[in-house]
Formats: sequence, structure tokens, C-alpha cells
Amino acid sequence: MSQKTQATEPLSNFQRVNEIIEKYGTEKNQLIPILQAVQSEFRYLPQEMLSFIATAMKIPDAEVFGVATFYAQFSTEPKGKHIIQICDGTACHVRGSGKLIEGFRQSLNLSENKITTDDLWVTVETVSCLGACALAPAVVVDGKIYGNVPPKNIQKILDEMKEGDE
Repeated sequence: MSQKTQATEPLSNFQRVNEIIEKYGTEKNQLIPILQAVQSEFRYLPQEMLSFIATAMKIPDAEVFGVATFYAQFSTEPKGKHIIQICDGTACHVRGSGKLIEGFRQSLNLSENKITTDDLWVTVETVSCLGACALAPAVVVDGKIYGNVPPKNIQKILDEMKEGDE
């Protein structure tokens, strides 16, 4: 990457966030839609963007950060291109979601504390309930639900994801 690109890349990110703020306005009730749009753009909420939003909206950094960390839909850590959500609610748990969680983590070299691959290809999250109890254990990959998933299907799911990237 050239020095010129390095110097202009962050500026373009701030310009993009500024465009989002201009679209929604700086009224306090627009904070959540702005955060949603920024996260959609970057796949997470970078700290420097949260400060930029706070300054632009004339509200304290702590308030913006508080909203960003209160709601589970927001992430202040980079997420992968693909999101795998494994239900660990009661129905899924008793039907073996723990084996799925462990299997995905092993297949992707992840852990309870490391949920995103180094190349930002995939993030594996456990969720309390997907509302698909009849399909337990359930897994959602980029919005597509997989039901009654046995651990032996983990590699098949990952292969489908890779094929979709080609």
C-alpha cells in the first residue's frame, strides 16, 4: 500500500461516516440509526468513529460508547465477513449445541475469547435463542438458518460458505 493510499484511506472512512451523519442529522434520537449505518459500513464500530460521531452530534463520547456497548446488535470489535450464530438456548443446548460451538471453534481455530478469524473471514457467536426451537440445535449463517445440525455437518457448512465466496 502506498503512503498516499494510507494517508487518504482513513480520511475516506471519516468522510463516509460524515455522509451517514448528514443523511440522518445530528438530533440525539438519530444516534442508533447512525450507529447501525456505520456498523453496516465497517462491520463494527471503530472507537475513532464513535468519538467522531459524538463530536459531530455534540454529545459526550461516553454516551455514544454507552449506547454502542449496551445493545447486543453493536460490536466494537471487528467482525468477519460472515457471521455464524449458534443457538445455545435451552432446547438447542439439550440437543447438543455445545458440540457445535466447540466444533466450529476447533475448525476455525477460535476460542471463547477469540470469536473472529485472523483474516476476518468469519465470526462465530453464541446466542441465547434464535427462536427456532423446533429446529434445535439451530445455526444461522449470514441470515440463513440451518436446523437439526449434527456436528458432522460443520465442515459442509463451512465449505458452502467458501463456495459462496468464489
